[in-house]
Amino acid sequence: MTAADQKSDPFRLETVDHRFKALPPDATGLTVGELADQRRNLFTGGFTTPVLALSAESVEHNLRLLQTYSERHGLAFAPHGKTSMSPQLFARQLEHGAWGVTVAVPHQARVCRAHGISRIFLANEVVDAAALRWLAGELADPEFRFVCYVDSVRGVELMDEALSAAGAPRPLDVVVELGAGDGARTGVRTEAGCAAVADAVAAAASLRLVGVAGYEGEVPDADGERVRAWLRRLTALAAAFDAEGRFDGAGEIVVSAGGSAWFDAVADVFADIPALSLPVLKLLRSGAYVSHDDGHYRHLTPFNRVPDEGTLQSAFRLWAQVVSRPEDGQAFVNAGKRDAAYDLDLPEAQVVRDGRTGAIRPATGITVSGLSDQHGWVRTEPGTDLKVGDWLGMGLSHPCTSFDKWQLIPLVEADGTVTDYIRTFF
Repeated sequence: MTAADQKSDPFRLETVDHRFKALPPDATGLTVGELADQRRNLFTGGFTTPVLALSAESVEHNLRLLQTYSERHGLAFAPHGKTSMSPQLFARQLEHGAWGVTVAVPHQARVCRAHGISRIFLANEVVDAAALRWLAGELADPEFRFVCYVDSVRGVELMDEALSAAGAPRPLDVVVELGAGDGARTGVRTEAGCAAVADAVAAAASLRLVGVAGYEGEVPDADGERVRAWLRRLTALAAAFDAEGRFDGAGEIVVSAGGSAWFDAVADVFADIPALSLPVLKLLRSGAYVSHDDGHYRHLTPFNRVPDEGTLQSAFRLWAQVVSRPEDGQAFVNAGKRDAAYDLDLPEAQVVRDGRTGAIRPATGITVSGLSDQHGWVRTEPGTDLKVGDWLGMGLSHPCTSFDKWQLIPLVEADGTVTDYIRTFF
């Protein structure tokens, strides 16, 4: 890589040291780029355990699959960045056709802006005056597009006060969030309430209403019928607001939904949005797809319902070593809650790499039964061959709470070659 290439890729210039767990101790002092160029092997290249690996092939497959899916269904795509908080992966998502990046809180928007993201959808109401002052400054960039939720008259008032006081150079684009139902998460519960919030936006000089949005994953007792019924409410709200002239001056109408569990329903209902007075940006926001998983989303992905559309691949594998075999039926590995997602499911034992020969075999008869802070509790069936020093490869559930435990993640090819390192900013 040339000096010019390195200047455009700041992640390669970061120094490898004790801040980044699992990286080879003998790599201390190298830059990440220098270490990546060595193309070390994950198992024999000096990495310490536990180590989280991200499959290069599966990440590329998943990026292509959602790009193809979105294009096939006429959807713009702003994948939720909270999943990985990795600007390197954001850049690859944009290369694969993403409109922009979705975030949840102002800090995540700042990470995006620091790494050149020019379109951000913030799926929350922003009422923090300090964050709004920062945002007012960012609006001075004419190439920057920012859209966020509003879900209360009070929130609109706070946003307008802060943006006006900060001298925002142009109005901030907002979408009214329709709640998914009583007892769900955020969002206005009724269409009348949405109209009241829209009226407040119209009276706020620093805000501009450009659409409607929400999150169908919060529909109570969600199933295909209930989710589609809520999505039809959302699209009907967009049509009603348009008929009332509430989007005057918007340029386009944003209609947005779509987590990682129901994007097939979003595609179905958004396909039926009638012609409105302005072009419609049908914005999907699924984020977990980039790594997928071996638990929660493996069961929930819409591709289970529409297999002809493709199949996502789990990209994560956490490798830990057996450090204790104190009794028959019990073993302990050196990975725990500090290393593995555990909020939805425990890690899934998948393969064993022999500590002496390097041979890899299925983890037959092996189950992860619990996690301590720094240990994984492993049950073994009678006769299971598992020795101290063996490596246990585990699949993880819930990408969002897997990425956030690692600051620098090796990107690994199928033969174990580490080709790059994925930096996260949580």
